[in-house]
Amino acid sequence: MSAELLVEVTRGDRVESVHMGHIAVVNAAGELVEGWGDPSALAYPRSSCKMVQALPLLRTGAADDRSLGTEQLALSCASHNGALIHTRPVARWLAALDLSEPALRCGPQAPGDRPAREALIRAGDIPNQTHNNCSGKHCGFLTLASHLGAGPEYHEVDHPVQLAGRAALEEMCEEHSPAHGIDGCSAPNWMVSVRGMAHAMAKFANAPEGSAEARLTQAMMMHPELVAGEGRACTELMRAAGGRAAVKTGAEGYFNAILPELGLGIALKISDGATRAAECAMAALLVRFGVLQADDPAVLKRSNATLTNWRGLEVGTVRPAF
Repeated sequence: MSAELLVEVTRGDRVESVHMGHIAVVNAAGELVEGWGDPSALAYPRSSCKMVQALPLLRTGAADDRSLGTEQLALSCASHNGALIHTRPVARWLAALDLSEPALRCGPQAPGDRPAREALIRAGDIPNQTHNNCSGKHCGFLTLASHLGAGPEYHEVDHPVQLAGRAALEEMCEEHSPAHGIDGCSAPNWMVSVRGMAHAMAKFANAPEGSAEARLTQAMMMHPELVAGEGRACTELMRAAGGRAAVKTGAEGYFNAILPELGLGIALKISDGATRAAECAMAALLVRFGVLQADDPAVLKRSNATLTNWRGLEVGTVRPAF
């Protein structure tokens, strides 16, 4: 099977651009409820699988030994904007581990948050690793490394932290990963099928209260502002869903959703890696399954979204085509 048309971009009354891809909607039994394109297609889930990468943090007891709260659990799943609400708790987390910013291995990144970015410019300062969108995940890695008594190079593919992450991913997806690549934050990212990732999300959706999966899902839904940031799709869609969905984007057009009320998991991959298409498709899916209303502002911003030019004239739309 090949990729399927998922999103169209119009200009005037004509389709100007198209985005192809794959979608899998899976229940707890691993059954494909709905699918588009080739659900068996292999892809790197990138940051969309951070909640899976965080499972060993809880399953080993490391999170409870360090008394991590829901904010820290949400940050462990986050691709944040580097705003103060993100960097301050990351710095406190590091301090609680008796560590500082150089212990991170994610690399410095300019904040996506405009006030934070402009504050650095005014101060004549430069971004550091706490501003990296993955710094919360890496604090989780450092916490787990400390708990395991493992070395400081926690990002390396054969480090116990990353071996635990791979094992969790393969267990949750119920498939062997054939390959890995190095993510933007220097940690390995393991390739799995879109259907396998949706199955993992379905397991989160059906997890019993108090389990590692349920705790991470609840933390994401309790703190959507920490998972991404103001203006971001993950934050706005979770706020609009009001506890009915936990969603997480990843680079190169990947997007996952956990739907606890329905017991479903969703994974989608846009073939050309376009973020606008992944956000459009996910918003449309949340409407399709009754989690959000079609006229919700968070949906309209992304699905059937109006395109305007520099004069504010309406010139086209970004719309689902599946």
